[in-house]
Amino acid sequence: MNLVQSLFESAERHPDRAALIGPENELSFAQLLGLTCGTSRQLQETGLSPGDRVLLLEPVTPGFYVRLLACFHAGLEVMILDPSADSQFLNQCMELTNPVAFIGSGRAHLLRLKLSSLRRVRLRFHTSGFVPFSRRIQEEPVAAFSPVARQANDGALITFTSGSTGVPKAAVRSHAFLLAQHKALARSLDHADAQVDLVTLPVFTLANLASGMTSVLADTDLRYPARADSLALSKQCRVHSVGRCAASPAFFQTMLEDGLLPEFQSIYTGGAPVFPRLLDALCAASSEMRVIAVYGSTEAEPIAHQDWRLVSEFDRKKMAAGGGLLAGRPVDEISLRIIRDQSGELIPEVDEVALEAMTLEADAVGEVIVAGEHVLKGYLNGEGDAENKIHCGGEVWHRTGDAACLDAEGRLWLQGRCSAAVRGNHGERLYPLGPECLAMEYLTIDRCALVESDGEPCLVVQAERGEIDHEELLKALAEFGVGRIMVVPEIPVDKRHNAKIDYPRLRQLLIDSSQGCPNSHFSSSASE
Repeated sequence: MNLVQSLFESAERHPDRAALIGPENELSFAQLLGLTCGTSRQLQETGLSPGDRVLLLEPVTPGFYVRLLACFHAGLEVMILDPSADSQFLNQCMELTNPVAFIGSGRAHLLRLKLSSLRRVRLRFHTSGFVPFSRRIQEEPVAAFSPVARQANDGALITFTSGSTGVPKAAVRSHAFLLAQHKALARSLDHADAQVDLVTLPVFTLANLASGMTSVLADTDLRYPARADSLALSKQCRVHSVGRCAASPAFFQTMLEDGLLPEFQSIYTGGAPVFPRLLDALCAASSEMRVIAVYGSTEAEPIAHQDWRLVSEFDRKKMAAGGGLLAGRPVDEISLRIIRDQSGELIPEVDEVALEAMTLEADAVGEVIVAGEHVLKGYLNGEGDAENKIHCGGEVWHRTGDAACLDAEGRLWLQGRCSAAVRGNHGERLYPLGPECLAMEYLTIDRCALVESDGEPCLVVQAERGEIDHEELLKALAEFGVGRIMVVPEIPVDKRHNAKIDYPRLRQLLIDSSQGCPNSHFSSSASE
């Protein structure tokens, strides 16, 4: 098998349809297939063999996907990094994986001057400019020829996740995994032939191509979703009649604030908690637009989704009162359980009886674990498996690290990261999303995070829209045992989505601030 076979099928069905549209050029399915085969032949002629590992480091353009698909076609295993990754993270990834080849833009090759790990790569290829000691990849189409046959579990794509530790874990997606993920995404994100999708998440493009959809590559710096170029994106969507988009909540928040949200037929947002206020604002922008909150992770995407227009008034009141975030029903392709929160503990191999005993009943909060064909079975070299995987018979369950409960209807209610829980007044675990969801109902609050300060729960608040009624908010938070509010200029978030609270960094900044550390980037004010 080879996942590129789906490109052959799409090119046969509609050769002249646009497959990829970038700000400067576009490729039809037939053109994409011809260039993919031409580049695959070049790579194979240089001596690369099936299973060899290749680092692909260049901007997300139609050419990027030509190289990516060409590597798959040639049976190579491709490493890509999130656009937000810095050189230190890249170096760590290189040391972990030791690729035999490097394909990059002329600018990317400048990193060879800084990183010895890149200089050690045996084969080097460049896609732009003049680069010494590197071969130029020419975009020359050839007649289509069959891709290199691979086994179902052979690695195809390596991406990296660091979680809260900052240390890379390599997620290796096999050909079978990517095809299973395509099927799950196609159902969850309502893929339909001939749709036009604005792409902000590069890996999702593979599923688009397999579904015969046109992918318009977002004309913005993908490293900073919260700084989306709304004007350029709005024009791009209008010119190409874009009907749908999947992106970070920070991306959509920026477009709303700029008053330039395109007239999408459907929106899919996730990668971080998506609060009702944003989802309501998106629904209000267009009465015809579907707004879907999607829950998933690097290791399992998608897990669950919720059409926001179908949420009842009862559910809305529950969220506003601190009941957590409704993520919807788990997708059909996944098995999901809620087990006792055993944060920081390893769970050895268990049998079905033991796993059943760990599984909680409806409405009980614990850790989400998932299994299925599109759930990652392990990490490269087993690094991180002990902490994140549970083996039960022939099944591998992934520990998401997220706290949640299932209601009587089988719907998932997220409560926050297990690692972000604080001690309540009676020693119980208090998860952050309940208090945070309640606080985000206050329109003057831009972002908030529950932390432990001086041994008690404290809500840290970023508020740029106006003054906060501390007394009213504290009264509302009383049932959670939160007796303190701390106002800061900025709460740190993740680099990838610009929307997920970076709790470890926030805690450290608060410690530095309380100690008068000159490296702290904010001072805080508290209200008792």
